[in-house]
Amino acid sequence: MRIALAVLLISLMVPAGVLCAQRGGEPQSELVRQAQQLTRENKLDEALARYQQELQTSPGSVAANTGAGSVLDLMGRGAGAKQYFTKAIDAAATPLAKANARRAMAMSYAFDNDCRNTARLEEQVFDYYVSVKDFYNQGEILNEAARVCIEAGDFDTAETLYKRGRDAGLKEPGIAPDRVALWNFRTEHALARLAARRHQPAAAQQHVAAAKAILDANPEMAKGQAVFFPYLTGYVAFYGGDYKTALADLQQANQSDPFIQVLLGETYEKLGDSAHARECYERAAKTTGHNPPAAFARPFATKKLTTAA
Repeated sequence: MRIALAVLLISLMVPAGVLCAQRGGEPQSELVRQAQQLTRENKLDEALARYQQELQTSPGSVAANTGAGSVLDLMGRGAGAKQYFTKAIDAAATPLAKANARRAMAMSYAFDNDCRNTARLEEQVFDYYVSVKDFYNQGEILNEAARVCIEAGDFDTAETLYKRGRDAGLKEPGIAPDRVALWNFRTEHALARLAARRHQPAAAQQHVAAAKAILDANPEMAKGQAVFFPYLTGYVAFYGGDYKTALADLQQANQSDPFIQVLLGETYEKLGDSAHARECYERAAKTTGHNPPAAFARPFATKKLTTAA
């Protein structure tokens, strides 16, 4: 299996165009709003038509270009998607808008399971956050790239990016203790998964224990992060071949997360339950996010369903 999910809070299940609007980008036209809603409804042909209609009169619309690119990625048409993201990057009027467009392009490469190009573009986004001294988002962006690289099979690059992300985040002036705990928890979570992928069960369990200790010592931080712990233990159990434990733990994780749906599907397969596996894949194949979980889950689940048909 080549799919994993990290624990960053930035993995919102929304199209890229919505992210631009939320971050103070250009005002959204009615056609763009319609396209975004159609994307959420998984009506991708109609959504693409709306974006293209908007671009006939506003070819420099960053929202329409990133939206069209996102839809094409969901449709498995990555080459066409990247043409739109390139236009969005070129048209972006501010450094933040350009960084957001590059981040969307990075996610397009994530749909290709391409660690190198994802990391290359995320480094450019990281440089923007360095320029504005936003330490938290420096860490977020590097960890986001790491999430792609771990499942592209480049474990060394993923580990380097996770650690760099933690180190960048911890440089935040006057950082709160809960924020320190958050970065340390995320890092132990990542190192446990990396150890599991490297077939190092003892090391994986050591990092799982460290992650649990951080959660237990920081109840406020744990309120938002505890849901990621059964994902972690289920993930480690899956790669350790303990599928019954993996199933029990993953059923306590976020059931709306497309990667959890995929991992559950694979676990059911290992247990010989093809009916439940298919149900999980069908749910994951309908995700409409443009982020690492969706970038892995939708193509993977779609392929599983096509192969089984």
